[in-house]
Amino acid sequence: MYRRCHLTNENNHPCWDLTNVYPGLTSSKFKNAKKEFIILVAGLEKFIVDEDIDPSQKPSESDPVKLAEIIGGFIKRVNAAYNLAYTLRAYIRSFTSTDSYNNEAQKAMSEWQQLFVRLKQQRDVIFRGWVGKLGEMLPHILEHSDTAKAHAFYLAESVEQSKYLMSPAEEELAGELSLSGIRAWENLQRIITTQINWGIEDEEGKTKKLPITAILNLRSHASETMRKRGYEAEMHAWKSVENQLAACLNGVKGSQSTLNNRRGREDCLHFSIDLARVDRATLEAMLHAMKNSFPMFRKYFKAKAKRLGKKSLPWWEVFAPLGKTDRTYSYTEAQEFVLDNFATFSQEMADFAKRSFEKNWIDVSPRDGKRAGAFCMHVPSVEESRIMMNYDGSLDGIFTLAHELGHAYHNDCRVGMTMLQRDTPMTLAETASVMCETIITRAAIEEAGSPDEELAILETSLIGDAQVVVDIYSSYLFEQEVFERRAKADLSADEFCAIMEWAQKETYGEGLDEDYLHKYMWTWKPHYYIPGLPFYNYPYAFGLLFSTGLYAIYQERGDAFIPEYKDLLSSTGLGTAADLASRFKIDLRSPDFWESSLNVIGEKIDRYVAL
Repeated sequence: MYRRCHLTNENNHPCWDLTNVYPGLTSSKFKNAKKEFIILVAGLEKFIVDEDIDPSQKPSESDPVKLAEIIGGFIKRVNAAYNLAYTLRAYIRSFTSTDSYNNEAQKAMSEWQQLFVRLKQQRDVIFRGWVGKLGEMLPHILEHSDTAKAHAFYLAESVEQSKYLMSPAEEELAGELSLSGIRAWENLQRIITTQINWGIEDEEGKTKKLPITAILNLRSHASETMRKRGYEAEMHAWKSVENQLAACLNGVKGSQSTLNNRRGREDCLHFSIDLARVDRATLEAMLHAMKNSFPMFRKYFKAKAKRLGKKSLPWWEVFAPLGKTDRTYSYTEAQEFVLDNFATFSQEMADFAKRSFEKNWIDVSPRDGKRAGAFCMHVPSVEESRIMMNYDGSLDGIFTLAHELGHAYHNDCRVGMTMLQRDTPMTLAETASVMCETIITRAAIEEAGSPDEELAILETSLIGDAQVVVDIYSSYLFEQEVFERRAKADLSADEFCAIMEWAQKETYGEGLDEDYLHKYMWTWKPHYYIPGLPFYNYPYAFGLLFSTGLYAIYQERGDAFIPEYKDLLSSTGLGTAADLASRFKIDLRSPDFWESSLNVIGEKIDRYVAL
């Protein structure tokens, strides 16, 4: 058996197929790949010893030709190791993300993590610390190695980030302890939140247990009764595990704070913006523009509440569909809509999406043991992607499909690049996904057959925009406050809930009914629990607003924009966000750029209110 749902599930929707990667977790091909990974990691460790790559002292070698040879040799070896590492991780993750009951996959992931800690230690500690001591010699060294020259940005970034390392021994210990510490907390959160099944009364009055992912999907149900029941069931479900999840979040945020402090960072945000390849001036300009847009979004929330016969929105109405809501879209219809409209932008992109469908690269529907949300992952060995989503037949489901296909297309634009060259920051990782979602959203609005249908489409689009601007800002505020308090003591579940409600009031304002907020948002969103990604929130806003600006340029230039756009996507691992944006004469440190993108959303809100 390949996996629990084979190639289709009970809804006859496809599950992803990775049999071209490995036949199964118990196959000889998979086992041999794991052995090869061990050999590659050990070989890299031996190379480091043989070439005297020691971060605790200046390089013993001073000949730039020899140093170039060492750097080139390391880069080739680390690229090969990371290629196999991420292939193995993607394959194992295809099980752990869709079947949290699969103990064999859980064990395989644990084994992978232990090896990956060693690999990461060689790249991010030993080599980074050593190359950081080369200083001004680096440009001269690059002249003697084509491999090193092709990875100039990676090397320059390594030199800069080498300032924020503990001693090699401390970094090694931190890496080893992460497996039974911060990563264990992350794993526990994932297991708890994917194995919850809760009783809920359906439209016929029958009570049945549903997986939490299916309950989350009720937020966009056509019936307010079912939306409210879904909200209430969700609140009860999270209440039942709040203390366990509070322990998880304390563990993750406490570890992040301690390590960033020991590494000499100003705070966890300092690490986050370096990882995102932006600076504080850029982030502050964007956040300032986002905050100034809150009155605009509150106008939308109030207009929606009025249409629903309410003064303000209780949480279960935030995702409520409006307008023509009697239609659901089969997965086949969703595919056709995506293909037709991708082709208006780029036939190549449409052909890529078609291949994704035909090759079963997408795991479509929710089921017990499958995590919530959606994501796309790259499978390096076959230069393909796989997409996980929880399709529910809604228009938003089509937008999500387009979004994740954008990530996959972004991966395809980087085919042939090494693992180090394609390492893209979170901010730029959303460029193609938001662009694809924008294409589909605009097409849906243009094809609306009536004002009622246009309203429904605008509603779906604005729900997404509000989440990425308003809710993301609330997540940012929440995380800021949590880090500040967690530095002093553990927080209780009640405290996490209070902070979340405060953050939602600060951002949604009078648009939400303060008696019915979502105080448990911190429990189920995996973004808060990812060990190496503090503040995994504002990059989504960056992606939306940056891509909105790019789409405006596309509207001006037409087809001439496409080659430049593809070149940008292929280069997202080769420069900072500001450097890449400057190709299109975009100044990310100016609030004007961000405000102009937000004004595009404002036009949709004005149209929504006028309908």
